[in-house]
Amino acid sequence: MPRLAACLMACLGACLGAGFAAPAAAFTVFACEPEWAALTRVLLPSARLHVATHAGQDPHHIEARPALIAQLRSAHLAVCTGAALESGWLPTLQERAGNARTRDVFFAADHVRLIDPQPGAIGTPWAGDVHAEGNPHLHADPRNLLEVARALSERLGQELPAERAAIEQRRSAFEGRWRTQIAEWERRAAPLRGQAVAAQHTTFGYLWHWLGMKQVADLEPKPGMAPTPGHLQRLLQGLRAAPPLAVVIAGYQDPRPGRWLTGQLGAAVPLVVLPATVADDAAEKELLQWLDGLQRELLQVARR
Repeated sequence: MPRLAACLMACLGACLGAGFAAPAAAFTVFACEPEWAALTRVLLPSARLHVATHAGQDPHHIEARPALIAQLRSAHLAVCTGAALESGWLPTLQERAGNARTRDVFFAADHVRLIDPQPGAIGTPWAGDVHAEGNPHLHADPRNLLEVARALSERLGQELPAERAAIEQRRSAFEGRWRTQIAEWERRAAPLRGQAVAAQHTTFGYLWHWLGMKQVADLEPKPGMAPTPGHLQRLLQGLRAAPPLAVVIAGYQDPRPGRWLTGQLGAAVPLVVLPATVADDAAEKELLQWLDGLQRELLQVARR
């Protein structure tokens, strides 16, 4: 036995001397929303991802749960939307996590031109979800994903210098594929241009902007506030005079106000429920399928 133990120790020493060591911990990214987890996966497939929200949740209003605090505490980088989308919960997470590495959050909104800015506006319990910088739901325009991918690849390259070239190579390949897909989507979108929709919130504001559509009514009396009977009744009068293509809500929103409104407007104006983001973080495939699905649903209504 002593001879066996000595042999084992000698083998272990030889392995260590030859450069064997425990594998390094994976670079960990805390993504506030699934779309940024998916984009991170495109650029850095080896990343370990924690995702704070999912498609069934309103990203404005998330509870700072202990599990999320622990995930942020272990992360090397936080990737979020910004433009005050997470202002009600991310600062609390950061304070409780106490992780200096995730203080400097990568905010996607810092790298694109936001629509509908409201300079000087201040959100209050009475004003609703007001975003002074502009609409934060920027991922619904695929062109914005190209801009965010460029900036995120630079940030990841700074965090991981040894992988900078590989990250840039993946970004360049993604851009080539994505530009081809955008051109195809825009070709298919011809029947949607000029169409009007009523919608709840501005969740798909960038989608309307990209496709040449127009949101003519909001089911919310103020941003982020639940529809009220009085507000819906007032909307109904105008929508009867000029019926929209559809009433659109996000999958996480209560469908009852939209059902009531479409019931009053008749079968010619359907209720369309669209997912507000990707179903999971399975990288580019999910991003493509999500955007393709949004357009396909709207085209089906337009061709009725």
